[in-house]
Amino acid sequence: MVNEKTYIVGAGSPIIDILVNVEDAFLKQIGAEKGGMVLTDDATIRRTLEQLKSQISKVPGGSAGNTIFGLAELGMPTAFLGKLGRDTDGDLYRDLLVQKGGKSDLFRYSDSIHTGCCLSMITPDSERTMRPSLGAASEFVLDDIDPEDFESARHLHIEGYLLYMPGMVEKLVATAKSKGCTVSIDFASFEVVRNCKQQLIELLPKLDIVFANEEEAAEFCGIGNSPEAMAEEIGKIVPVVAVKLGKDGSIIKSASGIERISACPVAAVDTTGAGDLWQSGFLFGWLNDYSIAEAARFGSIIAAEVVKVIGSKIPDDRWRQIFKNMGIKE
Repeated sequence: MVNEKTYIVGAGSPIIDILVNVEDAFLKQIGAEKGGMVLTDDATIRRTLEQLKSQISKVPGGSAGNTIFGLAELGMPTAFLGKLGRDTDGDLYRDLLVQKGGKSDLFRYSDSIHTGCCLSMITPDSERTMRPSLGAASEFVLDDIDPEDFESARHLHIEGYLLYMPGMVEKLVATAKSKGCTVSIDFASFEVVRNCKQQLIELLPKLDIVFANEEEAAEFCGIGNSPEAMAEEIGKIVPVVAVKLGKDGSIIKSASGIERISACPVAAVDTTGAGDLWQSGFLFGWLNDYSIAEAARFGSIIAAEVVKVIGSKIPDDRWRQIFKNMGIKE
């Protein structure tokens, strides 16, 4: 296991997920591209919710946040670098990470804007379409990055949504690397890749791991390529590439070559956070020197649990079974 003083830092937008079930027709009605992510504002989210009759639920979220919470559940030392509001939602987010063993001193705070939120609209096929309003997270600026934040860190995981903030990912990578950290990035959404492709091309040679789902990889490499071909192409630049295929498992390109890892069969209720929690399992394995195949298997086990519930939080009583399925001690 890693030294207890050596942290995994997540960087991104700490937001509260607002989960609601919708029909495909509703997405068409509001002009939303199914499965996509488009930044919006609070007023738009309120108007959208007013059109719905479904019950909503709230859970801590954010792409990198989900991954970091998953790693904390696995007993890894974690911290999060991002901006919250000084409000009850911000308190909830911070306190839950601390409760899971993470440290809170890397959070930054806005005195004027509330904690961000993300409307996650879940269709009957368990796919989710996201509309985030970043709130306080939009005030996360380059000056919020302090080299001292990485003194006790061994790895930095970045959510691709930060590519929309000019210079942010570049400074995060440079700062973390200057302190000896390895770095991973999640491509986040096909829209992020579409809009920030040149940035990614310039960043990839500096990274250690890339996570992408099939749509994101296709947006980067060109539609029509097989998952294996896409992993191979990105793997020419980055040492480890994981292309997540949902119920079809994953394709991993590393120094060991190309490997396909099966998903765990499960009836999905909601895929919110599945890719993020898959990354928790993979990073746990990779950082603890398990084989690439075993790390991907860990990811599959955790992802299979989160899709059984609405939202990205796995019930506390399920983690004991997760450890058992992974074959590791709590």
